[in-house]
Amino acid sequence: MRKIIQTENAPGAIGTYSQAVVHNGVLYTSGQIPINPKTGKMLEDDFSKQTHQVFNNLHAIAIAAGTSLQNTLKLNIFVQDLSYFSTLNTIMSEYFEQPFPARAAIQVAGLPKNAMVEMDAIIAV
Repeated sequence: MRKIIQTENAPGAIGTYSQAVVHNGVLYTSGQIPINPKTGKMLEDDFSKQTHQVFNNLHAIAIAAGTSLQNTLKLNIFVQDLSYFSTLNTIMSEYFEQPFPARAAIQVAGLPKNAMVEMDAIIAV
């Protein structure tokens, strides 16, 4: 049975999707971009600040589902510029301890609302 996860501590869906779904003990998040859930606005064009906001959004969804980021199995990261790869790794180390989740980091031509970074995660509950 699937359970829809919705929290005010992460941005609401801006399309025909849910923030996240739990099925068989696994949380599947939708892509998160650097929108501040309190203001509903996108953060300034600063890769570090945007990346922290995305991790904070994923963290809020994980908490709402009764789990934590540390239980992440797979993380997909989409960036508009892979020259930030080192910065991404440094910031990610602030949110995860070993053993780190599996991860993909992919450069893309564009993201919703022209975000610099978007992530989705698969997290054990």
